Amino acid sequence: MQHAQKKEVIRKLKAKKVKFEHGLSDQEIQEIELKFDIRFPPDLRDFLQTELPISDNFVNWRLGLHSKDEEAYIRQRIDWSFGSMVFDIEHNAFWMEEWGEKSDNINKNIMVAETYYETYPKMIPIFSHRYIPSGPYETGNPVFSIYQTDIIYYGYDLAHYFAHEFRFELSDKFPTIDEPRYIEFWGDIQS
Repeated sequence: MQHAQKKEVIRKLKAKKVKFEHGLSDQEIQEIELKFDIRFPPDLRDFLQTELPISDNFVNWRLGLHSKDEEAYIRQRIDWSFGSMVFDIEHNAFWMEEWGEKSDNINKNIMVAETYYETYPKMIPIFSHRYIPSGPYETGNPVFSIYQTDIIYYGYDLAHYFAHEFRFELSDKFPTIDEPRYIEFWGDIQS
């Protein structure tokens, strides 16, 4: 997002009662990425460095650096996408063909799924169960809603995601996006 676009999105989010703190510093970004073993895509990083949303259901990354409880909560949110997949492997017969033949041993299946999962773009929580992939490391990654393996696009990029989630219109400063960027695995299991 360009500067004017970020300001518009933040202004509209504030109108929807989203609370913000001053943006994250370069040092905080580095500490967060190291601590949580993530890498913010450039547009999310830039957004979080402009102003940091801290309302309920947003990830309070700054607080995660200083509070053990918040750190545990953020780790739980980061692990949500895999944990949700495991639930569906255990209870709903979820299995990807590319993982090979499914075993009768549930623990073996989970280990196979985890091996593959580690190769997929890591999902970074934004708000509630909405996630943006860390890769490719480019601006314009789509945002997914992830609930178990019920996975849908919730925005074709970060700005359109916020507009969809918080029900506001974007001005003509924003390009129209007709389809999302393909994201390995996550784009394949879309509902």
